[in-house]
Amino acid sequence: MKKKHWMSAVLIALAVLLLCGCGGSGHKAPKRDAVESTERQFAAPAAGDFIAIFSTSLGEVRAVLYPDAAPMAVQNFVGLARSGYYDNTAVWRAEYGFAVQGGDAGGTGTGGATIWSNHPYPMEADGSLRHYAGALCAAFGSGGDVSGGNSQFYFVTALPDSVNSAMQEQLAANGYSESQISAYAAAGGLPYLDNTDTVFGQVYEGMEVVDAMACVETEKAEDGTDTFRPAQDAAITIYKVTIANYPGPTAEETAAWLTAEPEQ
Repeated sequence: MKKKHWMSAVLIALAVLLLCGCGGSGHKAPKRDAVESTERQFAAPAAGDFIAIFSTSLGEVRAVLYPDAAPMAVQNFVGLARSGYYDNTAVWRAEYGFAVQGGDAGGTGTGGATIWSNHPYPMEADGSLRHYAGALCAAFGSGGDVSGGNSQFYFVTALPDSVNSAMQEQLAANGYSESQISAYAAAGGLPYLDNTDTVFGQVYEGMEVVDAMACVETEKAEDGTDTFRPAQDAAITIYKVTIANYPGPTAEETAAWLTAEPEQ
């Protein structure tokens, strides 16, 4: 990527963040307070933990990965990232208060790939991981359809007040622990997806960038579904996904990689 391309991306990112904060897209980025919880998704990464660094046109997002709980989802994601599959791909879905989704190299949301000759992998639902705001998840079809287990992923952008008291009571009735219910109440989330999609990571840095993605101007998909996509002049690009061990390279180092001239 050329330097002037990177600088243009920074300027665009700043503009979108300002629009998001001021309601230019009709949405305002939520205020997210730190969540005090014993749930593993709210613990700071430990030295050596697997992490993914998303360098995007709106800024950098960092997520810790959980290979112990979702080994196939992590293995597939890491393998594709290291192969360059996600380089210069689009965030093709942006829905405020729900999720932002990418991972389809074609940018339409109808394709995908796996490291296993494109054969899908099964859902990996682990009781220690939930669809809290900031969760990094593998996208599956309705009801955990195995055909959805490919390269596509999404970040949960549920609002902090999205799990109300009635929903909390339902979670308790369904056997959720007090700690999980409290985490949902504080962070917000999409608990109804806990047994349909795989959670394999959690954002620990850059959630404001994820929220900015959810705030961009969107248009309804032309395929007749209720999916909303970033408008053409609000397109979001994932320049690169870097896999590292925590703490990983600095933001300055990842930016330098992006602006470096390709080797001849």
